[in-house]
Amino acid sequence: MAESEFVYVTYIRTTPEKLWSALTEPEFTRKFWADTVQECEWKKGAAWKLVVPDGRVADEGEVVEIDPPRKLVVTWRNHLFAEMTAEGYSRMTYELEPKGSTVKLTLTHTMDRKESKLVKAVSNGWPHILASLKSLLETGEPLEGTSTWPKGI
Repeated sequence: MAESEFVYVTYIRTTPEKLWSALTEPEFTRKFWADTVQECEWKKGAAWKLVVPDGRVADEGEVVEIDPPRKLVVTWRNHLFAEMTAEGYSRMTYELEPKGSTVKLTLTHTMDRKESKLVKAVSNGWPHILASLKSLLETGEPLEGTSTWPKGI
């Protein structure tokens, strides 16, 4: 069991396929995830990177498990903040489950370290990012403040 864990559940009026695309394709992620893109071949063992608009790698890891459009698990290491980099790799899981005209999205971000600074940080970021994803898929517009990279980071 993980020492630090963040779990977030939301229901989005969409299909599993559209949600999967939004979570993995650069043209979608840059709209709701601070203009970042994920670089990945989306297969087990593939390298995964989250790249910010100026070209820096914010986070990186590896695809541990992938079952489109149901589940994605990646290892995750932050490279923007030394104290989080020093913690090593965490694990992020998306689980998509059809529920009538909606999809239940469960995000779990864990680390085998007590009081992880990374897990604390993502527990503040994920709700805003996923609310913006929900808005984008349901209305065509992301939430204000989530489509550009924050100044000074």
